[in-house]
Amino acid sequence: MAAEGCEEMSGNGVLEESSAMDVTEAPPPPPPPPPPPPEASEENGGAAVALEAPAGPDNYSAAPAAAAAAASEEGALPADFERLWKATQDNPQDFTSWTDLLQYCEHEGHVVASRRALEAFLVRYPLCYGYWKKFADLERRAGDNNKAEEVCIRGLQAIPLSVDLWIHYVNLLLGILDMNLPDSAGRIRSVFEKAVAACGLDFHSDRLWDLYMEWEKEQDNMRSAAAVLDRVLRVPTQLYSSHYEKLKEHLNSRPPKDVLSSEEYEELRASCRQSQKAERAEQAQEAEEERPPGEEEPATPEGADSEELMQKIRDQVLLRRDKVYKDNEDEVRKRWNYEDAIKRPYFHVRPLDRLQLRAWHTYLDWEIAELNRDTREPTPDQDPQDPNQESTEESEVTTRRQEASDDAAAAQGDYRVRILFERCLIACCLYEEFWTRYIQYLEPQSVEEARAVYRRACEVHLPNKPNIHMQWATFEERHGNLTEARRVLEALEKTVPGLAVVRIRRAALERRAGQLDQSEALLREAVAESKERPTLHAFYSIKLARLLHKVARNPDGARRVLQEALEISPDNDKLHLNLLDLESSGDPWASAEAVQECVARALAASLTPQVKLLLSQRGLQFTEEYSDSVRSVLSVYEAHQKLLDELGGTKRDAENGDEDPEKMSRTDDGSSAAAAAASHVAVATPAPPVMGADTSAQAGYGAYSSWYQQPQYAGYGGYGNYGYQNTWNYNQGYYPPS
Repeated sequence: MAAEGCEEMSGNGVLEESSAMDVTEAPPPPPPPPPPPPEASEENGGAAVALEAPAGPDNYSAAPAAAAAAASEEGALPADFERLWKATQDNPQDFTSWTDLLQYCEHEGHVVASRRALEAFLVRYPLCYGYWKKFADLERRAGDNNKAEEVCIRGLQAIPLSVDLWIHYVNLLLGILDMNLPDSAGRIRSVFEKAVAACGLDFHSDRLWDLYMEWEKEQDNMRSAAAVLDRVLRVPTQLYSSHYEKLKEHLNSRPPKDVLSSEEYEELRASCRQSQKAERAEQAQEAEEERPPGEEEPATPEGADSEELMQKIRDQVLLRRDKVYKDNEDEVRKRWNYEDAIKRPYFHVRPLDRLQLRAWHTYLDWEIAELNRDTREPTPDQDPQDPNQESTEESEVTTRRQEASDDAAAAQGDYRVRILFERCLIACCLYEEFWTRYIQYLEPQSVEEARAVYRRACEVHLPNKPNIHMQWATFEERHGNLTEARRVLEALEKTVPGLAVVRIRRAALERRAGQLDQSEALLREAVAESKERPTLHAFYSIKLARLLHKVARNPDGARRVLQEALEISPDNDKLHLNLLDLESSGDPWASAEAVQECVARALAASLTPQVKLLLSQRGLQFTEEYSDSVRSVLSVYEAHQKLLDELGGTKRDAENGDEDPEKMSRTDDGSSAAAAAASHVAVATPAPPVMGADTSAQAGYGAYSSWYQQPQYAGYGGYGNYGYQNTWNYNQGYYPPS
């Protein structure tokens, strides 16, 4: 069954017997003679119909007085309730705290405390169908049948695939409805129809079908009972063979006229009579030849159906059902191994192992492949028409019928896939991958259905998982619903505050929507709020500076942002690198002085030797490429050589293993490429001297053009893996590295 086992879970997750909160349903009074059975409102596998609101008090049998419940409502809460309640509010994700609270309320028998605890628990864990049953029983014992029914309806809206909860709801109605009223039987039947429409295709739905069939027999509706058995005979369930045996027994124990529909009975009766007449005529001809002269043929009754005719009709019925049974048996055989691999089809907070997750993925793969195969391949009895053959009216009718049959098969296959996804999302509701896969399946068919699944995943089951929320926001933006995309991201930021990626997503959404002012405001707000966290402040400052520089075309504003950030974090290498990138990207002749000032500021800060060498190298590269004076190039190069000589001891110590290799190879943001590149700075190779110049300076500068272009510097144009040039990996972490 879809969510079996939740009601037996104790606080420590061990299965145990159902507690005293469960009540035994009182047997319903003997039913009156039933009205003629209505036609089924929908076939099995159709869309589930919304449940009706609870009936008014006139349709209920008299409820007992609830004096004890009223007394408990007026009294104070139990002694330890507030302590246990506070534990659940301090850590709502702790399932054990919730079960401790529920067990305590149950033990105390306090209606108000139990109601308050169950309401809060089921908002957070709506798939625990056992607690919906306990909640309904609590309200019924308190004497409020309306509330008991409301609880069942709420539970079924949360978990419509729960066979147990549907059965509990039916039993509740059988216990509280006055079956002497003419509408009661019809109401029970409508609930059964909604139940089989919602979860009748579940592999473990046998008990629901059996209960439906037995109830129809209790109402003396043998024809309706046979119709229920006919329907379940086409559904691949675990106990499929037992349904066929029950159909045989039901058919053989009663006249076919009382079991079959009038159309089928008349059709089979006429056919069997015709066959019987032909047999009798043949027998009469043989008897005529052997009969003595003068003896007349015995008369046979024409009005009444003989037992022989009844047996012929039964045989024909079973012959037809046997083909359906064998087809269904093939479907069960296909699914059996997949179903057998699923060990926990119900919800629990304990993680599933990899084998179970793989079993669900494999089952879904197969069911979707079956749907695609059925929609692509023609059925065995389908004869493809010769394209050279002229179409006739009869062939067109046949084609239309075949297309209608194919559409019905595709719809049925699609519904099976959806049912399997819904079953999977009971056991795996805490895993984003299955929600994402379901949405990817639904979106090509219906955007609204995909949106409803996103809403269910994010607002009910995964309120604290950022990835699925950001996927939802992207989904809404892709479909042009910017208002909803903003709402989703804002709600996520309130639920899980402090995630840098969410604020960046919000700013990017506004930028793509053309709202640059709003995008800038969001980043400025993040910068202002993160001043107490220097690393995060630097992260937001860099993002804001890039927006101002690259998008808003405001380099002065970007420069101010980075300079203000450096006042708070003067030793943050990423800020120095981004400021140098900003200065280098301007007018080369106007920026020369600013670039050298930026390099000088960085060299005066407490940065690592590798970063200092990198910044000095980039300053030298800028001068080489854009300076109009060789003297300025030589001056910058001499300063770089001096720095290289000063930091050479540190470099050699690292090469000799005097420093921790891990420390040397890792930068603040986890990037190793830039550090590795900087730690392999080559010593200048002398070049042939130039006449009339300083030979030592020329030797170094002449070699510069060769070594700064070595492969280890290929990434410096965008600082390789250093800094924030790479795309932020949302799946690895939500906070910037510290």
